[in-house]
Formats: sequence, C-alpha cells, structure tokens
Amino acid sequence: MPVKIRLQRHGKKGKPFYWIVAADSRSKRDGKYLEKLGAYNPNTNPAIVELDVDGAVKWLQNGAQPTDTAKNLLSYKGALLKNHLVGGVRKGALTEEQAEAKFTAWLEEKEAKIQAKADGLSEAEAKAKADALAAERAVNEARIAAAAPVVEEAEAPGEAEASNEEE
Repeated sequence: MPVKIRLQRHGKKGKPFYWIVAADSRSKRDGKYLEKLGAYNPNTNPAIVELDVDGAVKWLQNGAQPTDTAKNLLSYKGALLKNHLVGGVRKGALTEEQAEAKFTAWLEEKEAKIQAKADGLSEAEAKAKADALAAERAVNEARIAAAAPVVEEAEAPGEAEASNEEE
C-alpha cells in the first residue's frame, strides 16, 4: 500500500488548520488516515507546528513519501534530519549517542532562531503600538488646540453683549 505523509485540512473557511497524517495515497484529502503525526496552524506568526518526530521517522523508514508541504514541515521540525541520522547509525557511520547529540544541538539552534523571530515580532508590534499612541496624542492635542480658540471667540461676543447691556 503506497503511504504518503500529507496535510489534512480542518478549520473553517479562511482559517485553515491542518493535521499532519500518514495516509494511503488513494484516500481522499480529508478522508481516512493511518496515523495522526501532528498539527500545523499557519494562522499565527510564527506558524505553530506540533509533530511527533519519532512517529514521522518511523513512517519515513517504512517508505512513506511526504508531499512537498509536509516535507517542508518535517524538515522544519527536524524529522528529516533525524531520519538521515538514523540511516547513518544503521550503516555504522555514527553511534546512537553521536546521532542524538547532533540532533539535540540542531534542535537547540532551531529553537534559538524561532525565539529570536518571535522576540523581533513582539518588539516590532510594541513599537507600532507606541507610534500609534504618539500619533493619536498628537491628533488629540491638535483637536484640543483647534477647539480652544473657538470657545474663546464664542465667549467674546457674549461678553460684548453683556457689557452693552450693562451700559
């Protein structure tokens, strides 16, 4: 049976949410699947990818072919790297400890990159919010300054009439 690792669409219109599944290639896109490997939410920035790396590696070892998008997600989470390292262990080029050390080092580096992107986005969001607040203050001050002379002019004719009546 030809098995593919692919995305299964969920969520509502305009807000997609995907499951990463191992499914028979002949089944429908959102149909029956063999195993759910994870989830992918592209609606957030950075996108959230949850993946059972060991399960994905098991399917890759058994000959499952990932689709293009699924391959990108597997690469993003390190499943393809782990599959490569497991192949090296099987051939005798690495020991299990060396492969695990390489994989954990790669994971730490990847987490640092993701955290840096999230921090940069939060800083940009805070700066945009501060700029919007400053612009709003400037508009409010201009509005108050424009309204103040109008009030004085309105009072001035009233005072003139009052002084005319007193005379």
